[in-house]
Amino acid sequence: EHLLRFRKLGNLETSGFAAPGYTGLLFTLTEQSVAVFAAMAEAHQAVAFQFTITPDGIDLQLSRQALSQIYRSGLRCWKKRLSRMKNRVLKGVYPASPSSWLFVVIVILATMYTQSDPSMGLIAKIQEHLPLSLSLTLSAQGQTMVSALLFSTLLWLSLILALRFCLKVLLSYHRWMFEQHGRISTITKVWVSLVRLLSSRTPLLYSYQTSLPHLPVPAIRETLERFLESVRPLQSPADFERVTRLAADFERTLGNRLQRYLKLKALWATNYVSDWWEEYVYLRGRSPIMVNSNYYGMDFLYVTPTANQAARAGNTITALLLYRRKVNREELKPSRIPGTVIPLCAAQCERMFNTTRAPGEETDVLQHWQDSEFVAVYHRGRYYRLWVYRAGRLLSPREIQYQIQRILDDPSPPQPGEEKLGALTAGNRTPWAHVRKQYFSSGVNKRSLDCIEKAAFFVSLDEQEEGMKGDDPAGNLDRYAKAVLHGKCYNRWFDKSFSVVVFKNGKTGLNAEHSWADAPTVAHLWEFTLATDAFQLGYDIDGNCRGEVEHSLPPPQRLSWDIPPEVQAQVSESLAVAQALADDVDCHVFPFTEFGKGRMKKLKISPDAFIQLALQLAYYRDRGGFCLTYEASMTRLFREGRTETVRSCSSESCAFVLALEERKGREECCRLFRKAAEKHQNLYRLAMTGSGIDRHLFCLYVVSKYLGVDSPFLKEVLSEPWRLSTSQTPVQQMELFDLVNHPEFISLGGGFGPVADDGYGVSYIIVGENMVNFHVSCKHSCKETKSRRFGSEISRALRDLMTLLSMDSSGKKKL
Repeated sequence: EHLLRFRKLGNLETSGFAAPGYTGLLFTLTEQSVAVFAAMAEAHQAVAFQFTITPDGIDLQLSRQALSQIYRSGLRCWKKRLSRMKNRVLKGVYPASPSSWLFVVIVILATMYTQSDPSMGLIAKIQEHLPLSLSLTLSAQGQTMVSALLFSTLLWLSLILALRFCLKVLLSYHRWMFEQHGRISTITKVWVSLVRLLSSRTPLLYSYQTSLPHLPVPAIRETLERFLESVRPLQSPADFERVTRLAADFERTLGNRLQRYLKLKALWATNYVSDWWEEYVYLRGRSPIMVNSNYYGMDFLYVTPTANQAARAGNTITALLLYRRKVNREELKPSRIPGTVIPLCAAQCERMFNTTRAPGEETDVLQHWQDSEFVAVYHRGRYYRLWVYRAGRLLSPREIQYQIQRILDDPSPPQPGEEKLGALTAGNRTPWAHVRKQYFSSGVNKRSLDCIEKAAFFVSLDEQEEGMKGDDPAGNLDRYAKAVLHGKCYNRWFDKSFSVVVFKNGKTGLNAEHSWADAPTVAHLWEFTLATDAFQLGYDIDGNCRGEVEHSLPPPQRLSWDIPPEVQAQVSESLAVAQALADDVDCHVFPFTEFGKGRMKKLKISPDAFIQLALQLAYYRDRGGFCLTYEASMTRLFREGRTETVRSCSSESCAFVLALEERKGREECCRLFRKAAEKHQNLYRLAMTGSGIDRHLFCLYVVSKYLGVDSPFLKEVLSEPWRLSTSQTPVQQMELFDLVNHPEFISLGGGFGPVADDGYGVSYIIVGENMVNFHVSCKHSCKETKSRRFGSEISRALRDLMTLLSMDSSGKKKL
């Protein structure tokens, strides 16, 4: 019989085996083994109980402190479960309330007390079918009471379903969006009143989910007509005639058959687009997700709340965890269309935290865990697990700063193969899937990989400084954007739902994986984080986080790896692929401060339409022609809605640009501009209300592949390059930022990589009344594109449009 014994050598615990005739096992202690055993000793002290097996029996020692922590942690888990149960009830009965059940019961009983039968005989029927056991144990009056309670409950549930159905019908009404500003119809006024009435109760984050309408399938003829209208200004008469014939043949032959299958899916599924969009556009892609799919967010433009890296990380991590708490408790207000009571789908919030994209040979898989009490941290080639809860309590910002500082001060070198391991997530997906399956599915590698993938989110502590300050502010912003977008290609974990980057000088950034959510959802999270960090948590006079520190906190846990040469070779190969992609990205970030949405609105023009027409003018000047333009719109008016494409390059926008460049009369140019702006607004409204072009055609294409049939028309449509891809980052929580007293706290917004090899990616955020921040990207390998040149053209186009529209009929500038 082998007996396990613990022997102490000074501060070092070692273990050996003892058996009859065997006196012990001697260890040769190296520096590495000392470190290992020291870590074992710390872990040994943290467990709730210790036991030693001796010939006399088992010596059991309990740790009150550890048991107390286990109890508090368990208490936190049970509180969360109860909170979820409570929220399920509140969501389940919305737009009614649980207390309304009591009201219905009282009304029914009061009516029965007056010798009336409000159920028209149903209570008596229920009483006849009560179980025999109740009939024997209850009096006649008691049976009537039970029957009345059952009837009241059924009536209450029926009323809830009726109210929910009414709310869904009301939210399906979209004509209000097409009415002119200031000319609201009587029907819309009544509709608004009814929506307000049914939404009078304070909703939880997900309260509206079951009341949101399903995304409708547009008529195939309408989609084809809109498609042909969108490509007309981009094609020669011969090409347009050919595409028109293809569209007519498609509608006459295959189109209606595919449409029937799509309508069948729409009846069965919650959303006929979203699951296919997530799978085929994102998860089945085999090329690197870094740059090609992931996008980024940046810090404040003019200020950095603290230059202390550990302190900034402490507040940022705390703010993110506070946001997660609000999501879990559903305390966040549901997002709405600005200035209205119309709710937007909140389904994308469900997988914000504790989520990772796991690689597969043919398709990736999104994995989500219910909860996580730690974050994964990367610094100087080492990976750590940082526990952010202790005994069920969220660590204070100062305590997280203390733990982060421990990581920054750790002098230990990376393990062999550890430093650039993250490059596996930056390279091609299939090799990463093979390596993960073969070398990370068991043992120490699986345990360490689980710590990263199951973490709430990923934190990267970078060693370089970023931001606008310095001798080259414009160049610094461009380098800052590239640092957040791809970094060194191995110091991010691109598979995580999002990774937070904290630079040496305290600047922060965020890199988000795209498949689980779109930019507005992540932007909402990042707005809350920046505002909470700067205006609520704050820092002391020395730049440290506020709060006290419990110095007995166990140190962050270094993750261990066993990286064989085969994996290291694949890491090098993935890094080479990712590095080539990163080096090819040309980013330019610039704030446009000459005017903003304030002056645009004074001209009674939509700011988004103004900027989109400026982009069309800038592209024409930059490339000498027009191109297929993608503007991201959202379909979150519908359940599980994501995005739709607005084809911003229209016949009207082309006519305006050509008129301006040909120096036609001012009145003619202004007329064409307003016509193009109205057209753009109408296209945007159609996209938001489920009448877009591209998602419908995409789903028809997916159905054709399932049926094994080819469509020349669909194949040509889906192969068209988007040489100008644009997106607006909305500011959704302006009330969190006090721009009146602190105008310097302006967010830079975020951006993304170029969609086409010979095109531009443009993201913009309208901040306050007088600023628009732009993020332009393209590829160095294309000699016809250059981000700074295009940025200059955007600025010039904005100025020219404002000059044109600000002039009166005599050619003088309006005051």
